[in-house]
Amino acid sequence: MGYVALMALLLLIGLVFQASVLVYAAGAMVLLFGGSRFLVERWVRALAAQRQAIRGEMEVGQSTSVGVQLTNRSRWWIPWVLIEDVLPRSATQAPHGALSVPQTPLRLYALGARQGKLLSYTLQALRRGLYQIGPTIAETGDLLGLHRRFAVLSKPQTILVLPRIVPIEGYDIASRRPIGEIQVTYRSMEDPTLVVGIRDYQQGDPLHRIHWKATARTGRLHSKIYQPTTVAGAMLLLDLHRQSNPERHEPVRSDLAVTAAASIAHTLYQIGQQFGLVTNGRDAAERLRTEGWDTDHRSREELVSQVTMREENLTSRRPVVLPAGKGPEHFREVHRTLARLERSDGLTLPQLILETQSRLPRDATLLAIVQEIDESGALALSLLRKQGYRIAVVVNQWDDQTYRQISGKLLNLRISAYHLSDESSIGSICRTLMLARS
Repeated sequence: MGYVALMALLLLIGLVFQASVLVYAAGAMVLLFGGSRFLVERWVRALAAQRQAIRGEMEVGQSTSVGVQLTNRSRWWIPWVLIEDVLPRSATQAPHGALSVPQTPLRLYALGARQGKLLSYTLQALRRGLYQIGPTIAETGDLLGLHRRFAVLSKPQTILVLPRIVPIEGYDIASRRPIGEIQVTYRSMEDPTLVVGIRDYQQGDPLHRIHWKATARTGRLHSKIYQPTTVAGAMLLLDLHRQSNPERHEPVRSDLAVTAAASIAHTLYQIGQQFGLVTNGRDAAERLRTEGWDTDHRSREELVSQVTMREENLTSRRPVVLPAGKGPEHFREVHRTLARLERSDGLTLPQLILETQSRLPRDATLLAIVQEIDESGALALSLLRKQGYRIAVVVNQWDDQTYRQISGKLLNLRISAYHLSDESSIGSICRTLMLARS
């Protein structure tokens, strides 16, 4: 608006004082500014970008190529275009970057009529998580810098980096030994491969339960008695509340807890036991759906900040619950959910237990993975134990003294504790159990 006012003032002065030079200058400025604005508007509308297909899922350590095809759809020559594929800043910045980008996704191109350029770069996954790739934004303008325009050319996509799977040592995969030394309090499950005796037939017994040899020998129907199964599995209770997972330990400790949970779930899947997940963490996919991204074109800096996936962890009062199950599809669902989890300001551990207790199976060990636990959290676990649940806790602490303090608090409540110090301890975590007094 300042330029328009200046040109109008020069034109008015020239006409009043009959100064042809000022009239010519005002006319030249009108043509220059108007022409520049017209060209820049045409250039920005002529730009288009098409993202090439990228891998939707990766494992930690793997790399993928990202490509964006930029095209000038008009017959106009565009002298310069600054194009950038936006990446989440917290995922690419040190010291705990989750994505390694050897080549910057920022390029400066000149495009001829109907010409295209390919923006390509490589991403390497360093940490698990859900990361937004894109959108692609472009900036162009006239050669004098009088006008600049910004545009979002392609929608963002997401890449899911799955947590690492660490083999659990000390357990024969072919055996039916459960994780940890557990007792089946509620014998609602029976193993049909383990017959421990026979009894008289009772009305309602299925045919496959009838012991035909005993029936033929005695002339009366007899049924088999099965041994209650010890294949109980585990329900993973993962605490990711910000209060019990302080910022000074992030993201190392929360990633370690997720890796441990994924490794235990994988081992249970391999030996055919049931496993499930309950957590107060927030699903990053849900956060993306609720927050989305905006397209303000006033400045490139504002545009980048608005379309980048937000890192704030808003309060979430809804827990993530995956019921206990078996099989490869169930493990894939648990594995992907663990990859997307983030710390949350929502439910604390006692609130999580109260909210989800009705969905906790009684025929599986409740294996809690915690970093810090206060008196209320320990008491909530103790109340579950008194109600018949089998409880064990994995204490996610590097410091041995801190672990002993937390485990001592749990042992006083007759709750067994494991020590998770680092990733190398995951493999032997089930052999480093501190047993509670029965």
